[in-house]
Amino acid sequence: MPQEEVLFATEQEDNYTEQPPELQTEKYLIFSSDGLLYGIKAEQVKDIITDYAITYLPQVPGYVRGVINLRGQIIPMLDIRLRLGKMPKDSLCGIVVEVDGNMVGLLVDMVEKMVDVPLDSILPVPTTNSQATVSGMCTLPDGDTMLELDCDLLLHG
Repeated sequence: MPQEEVLFATEQEDNYTEQPPELQTEKYLIFSSDGLLYGIKAEQVKDIITDYAITYLPQVPGYVRGVINLRGQIIPMLDIRLRLGKMPKDSLCGIVVEVDGNMVGLLVDMVEKMVDVPLDSILPVPTTNSQATVSGMCTLPDGDTMLELDCDLLLHG
């Protein structure tokens, strides 16, 4: 009987293989604007809206298109194209994000998809422009390049 116990223990050791460490990923919502793909951390995204009426506000920066009333909450709407110095576009999709405890709407060309991005694949973007709104970039599993949009820089930069 003791021999069988030893054989059993040996068989268990032979079947054990070390598992590779789990790849750390984070979910990003991917959207397009002016032919480029941008990503926002999914934890910041609160809503995606397509049917909304924007109320114009005077004396605000040109990239602020106005405000919307979303379920009783007034949310400023920023046009990503205008904020990045591009030409405006009429048909836009809205993404409501939370930045520093405040809700802000971003007008983008189109919401594309939600993806898991390996954290070690996001590389810093070299920039000398103080108006930069992109904090990193990476190649997505389908081969496209994603620019990581930094919402804090977008609002405060």
